[in-house]
Amino acid sequence: MKRSKYERPTHLLQGGPRLTTSAMIASLAAPGQRTKAAPFGHALAQLAEERPDIVGLSADLSKYTDLHIFAQKHPDRFYQMGMAEQLLFSAAAGLAREGFTPFATTYAVFAARRAYDFICLAIAEENLNVKMACALPGLTTGYGPSHQATEDLAIFRGLPNLTIIDPCDAHEIEQVVPAMAAHQGPVYLRLLRGNVPLLLDEYGYRFELGKAKTIRDGRDVLIVSSGLMTMRALEAAQALADDRIDVAVLHVPTIKPLDEATILAEARRGGRLVVVAENHTVIGGLGEAVAGVLMREGIRPEKGFRQIGLPDEFLDAGALPTLHERYGLSTAAVVRRIREWL
Repeated sequence: MKRSKYERPTHLLQGGPRLTTSAMIASLAAPGQRTKAAPFGHALAQLAEERPDIVGLSADLSKYTDLHIFAQKHPDRFYQMGMAEQLLFSAAAGLAREGFTPFATTYAVFAARRAYDFICLAIAEENLNVKMACALPGLTTGYGPSHQATEDLAIFRGLPNLTIIDPCDAHEIEQVVPAMAAHQGPVYLRLLRGNVPLLLDEYGYRFELGKAKTIRDGRDVLIVSSGLMTMRALEAAQALADDRIDVAVLHVPTIKPLDEATILAEARRGGRLVVVAENHTVIGGLGEAVAGVLMREGIRPEKGFRQIGLPDEFLDAGALPTLHERYGLSTAAVVRRIREWL
């Protein structure tokens, strides 16, 4: 039987049977967790009702970046560019020059690896108003190194003029979309797509571009996190509370520009282990950004500084929950590491 381009046997996981998975569209939600379908696509389609300047483009991946919802609502403002990421971003740059606000979608690996030079020279250098919403950031697919954007932050953080956002859940994505459109200049969004977990609404959270926010306070540990790892950090904090370990969670959705003032204020509070948790390689991401801020200001956390992130290697393919446990991104893995460090 011929396989589709989105299905193939997974890596033979050590110590277990060969598994198969719909890894391209695997949900990040735990069983029973609340989710919301395609928050990016719905939010953009709704915003476009009020903003006739908004257009959408995709490189043959509208269904897998949730842009198909926008395309259905606004077919005259949707452009299917085919499997040509360089063309996708060059066209978006041209539309921005003509006064439109283009939202260009593809996978994060294709933006970071295939189209970097075009993003750099056609968009960032010209400071054009292009919004890049790129799915499958970090380890959010089990499809292997060809689709796992484990190093996209390291690639894009050094690019001048570029704002970088790593949202936690569906609640935040719905707020991020209008904030991206309101911001003048290029934006790179690490997009969570499909059935996206929903939890920050329980904390009364409101997204503000460029701002880090304390979601939960605690006296023993400070977890500085972004993206889906804020969800895992909150889950870990609840689990550690049973051991009378009090964990604070500082959510940092804007990776660039980094909210250094808030990070420094939280890190200066004494008596806490500081842990940075991110869905990205430990090389060049949020962890090293926070470490650099603390070092430049001469801050040395009383109980130490640690990183939770992906290793500096190409990762296995396989079932996503298995991979998250293997590489330390699962809630259970976060709990274990913090207990060890304390």
